[in-house]
Amino acid sequence: MLPDIDSLALFVRAAELRSLTKAAKASYIGLAAASRRLALLELGFKTTLLERSSKGVELTPAGASLLPHAKALLNEVNEMHVEMSEHICGRKGAVRILANTSVMTESLPKDLATFTNKNPEIRIAVQERWSNEIVRLVLCGEADLGIVVEGVQTEGLDTHLYKTDQISVLLPRNHPLSQRREIKFNDLVDNDLITLQSGSSIMRLLTERALISERNLQLTAQVRSFEAVTQLVQAGLGVGLLPQQVASKAAQALGLIVRTLDESWAKRRMLICIKKERVSKGCVTHLMEHLRYCSCEQNWIDAGN
Repeated sequence: MLPDIDSLALFVRAAELRSLTKAAKASYIGLAAASRRLALLELGFKTTLLERSSKGVELTPAGASLLPHAKALLNEVNEMHVEMSEHICGRKGAVRILANTSVMTESLPKDLATFTNKNPEIRIAVQERWSNEIVRLVLCGEADLGIVVEGVQTEGLDTHLYKTDQISVLLPRNHPLSQRREIKFNDLVDNDLITLQSGSSIMRLLTERALISERNLQLTAQVRSFEAVTQLVQAGLGVGLLPQQVASKAAQALGLIVRTLDESWAKRRMLICIKKERVSKGCVTHLMEHLRYCSCEQNWIDAGN
């Protein structure tokens, strides 16, 4: 006999909250009814899923095995409801996209806008995440498409080139490095650096290169947004590392200087990724084709045509 969806949802809430009482409250049912539901779920699987104590509940090994499957199933059910509601509203589908910070602040908003203008019947839901997290969420079915920076592990995903970008250096006007047209990594590492947090692809690249060069990074600040990087550079607290388009816009708006980071690894490829062997919805395929067309068009422009 298959488990019912409400009982699986209760189990997931109890596992995440580590409390059956809190899970029952979040599910708008009484504690006795929640205990009964969980007992029937365990009876159906013929194993204990949660260990109860005065401190709450903890997953058993069986419960830990069930949790990712239950989450994936609930996500699929939620997706089913979303798609059905879209049909009621006259839409033909919905696409869930996760994208890294670089493309969210550069090309992706414009490319999605052109797609939705041409395809108003398809709803786009987009969220910003770090690349490593995007891979994980696409693999477990919580998103249809991901856009990540090349270099993260993408095993289990099909990938296609979307765009390329260049890491650039953002400088105050009076900084000694502002006199150079291009800056090498070894010239940069002895300066006070302002970067994104350690989960970002830029910070990962810098850390790898520092290890290879046997140099130490002088990190003045690690922040959550590009805007925070530009504000700290404007305040004279250090040198910022940003994608070229973001750095150029900030320089123009704030009177700062942009210089290219003259290293081959500073030119990054952004990849569209989708789970292998997934039966793709027509609207997902349609959006992928649009983004790949945008990629070809940009590459043609960059080549000087």
